[in-house]
Amino acid sequence: MAALQGHGIIAGMTTPLTVWLLNPYHTGSHRAWAEGYAGHSAHRIEILAMQGYFWKWRLHGGAMELAEQARTHLAAGRRPDLLLATSMTNLPAFLALTRDALGHVPVLLYMHENQLTYPPPPGARRDLTYGMIQHLSMLAADRVCFNSAYHQQAWFDELPRLLKHFPDYTHLESIAAAQTKSQVLPVGCDLRRLDRYHATAKAPGPPLILWNQRWEYDKDPETMLRALLALADEGPPFRVALAGENFRVRPAEFETARARLGDRLVHFGYAETEADYARLLWEADVVLSTAIHEFFGVSIVEALYCGAQPVLPRRLSYPELIPPAEHARCLYADFAELLAHLRTALTQPAPAAGLRQHVARFDWAVQAPLYDALLWDVCHFSGTSAGSASRSAKTTNATA
Repeated sequence: MAALQGHGIIAGMTTPLTVWLLNPYHTGSHRAWAEGYAGHSAHRIEILAMQGYFWKWRLHGGAMELAEQARTHLAAGRRPDLLLATSMTNLPAFLALTRDALGHVPVLLYMHENQLTYPPPPGARRDLTYGMIQHLSMLAADRVCFNSAYHQQAWFDELPRLLKHFPDYTHLESIAAAQTKSQVLPVGCDLRRLDRYHATAKAPGPPLILWNQRWEYDKDPETMLRALLALADEGPPFRVALAGENFRVRPAEFETARARLGDRLVHFGYAETEADYARLLWEADVVLSTAIHEFFGVSIVEALYCGAQPVLPRRLSYPELIPPAEHARCLYADFAELLAHLRTALTQPAPAAGLRQHVARFDWAVQAPLYDALLWDVCHFSGTSAGSASRSAKTTNATA
């Protein structure tokens, strides 16, 4: 799309848009993305948000609260040119509740995650309700953006099975309608904030392996810990930092690892301050993932930006984060390759400048202008249907 290939549309923007960003799960990476874009955009971004709790209720009923916030804004004389909704928004419900005032406003839906291919917890069955809400939200939007090509492909591969699960009126043709208006738009990351914490030299000591992901089943911490313990049994010197948020009361496998890793473990638990986290990023020689689920990988991007050598699965969104020429060195296919890659990373470290340069494109300084151009395009130029073209015309007339 021209909007993403150059700055012609950006140069043509005469008046910033007023964008209402709907974020009913305003925490973690969702919050960082929303506030990051708001802080770097040339448009006026107003965030309508709810606290990041009770994700099922947010998808079912969050639209009521967001609609009330929207009406408060409208009563104060504020109106949007465009709505930017996250994937936790029940978009059809929100639009139904605000149709008298916002029915003409174009909408872009950003897919941080989806509830159709996200792996359910062990022993749990997937509730198809939430995937259906998200499919309906895509159909209601004028444009849909996925944070990675892997995410986009995984969603549309699984979507036919969702619709075929139902007894009749499955509207399989709606898949093509959603696909036609979808594209990939990577997550913007505030990478340059990490520069202020960069020391001129690393502290002395054995190589540091960093694991900076959530302590949850979808990141497969058991395999990660099994690999570290196997490596420790082999005897090479290394240190370990186990960072990341923990949402469980007693993560038993981590307590076991804490005892067995002993003095090798230099950090255990959530880094409480940005400075503490940035220090771990810059100190890390290796960043490790064993995830069974990843739609983008912000924590890995941050570590690569700070110079860590990646040891990542050859699956999910990770191949998109690494230059193709580096896949063999950085990506593993099975547990044996995982151990082999770790051994090599510890004993034969490779220059990381190319990886840093490769992921620097995700910084908001690069991404925000692309987001801005795309939103301008959705608002003024690209109707994905007759209805959206009409809405865009009305918005253009209203803001002219």
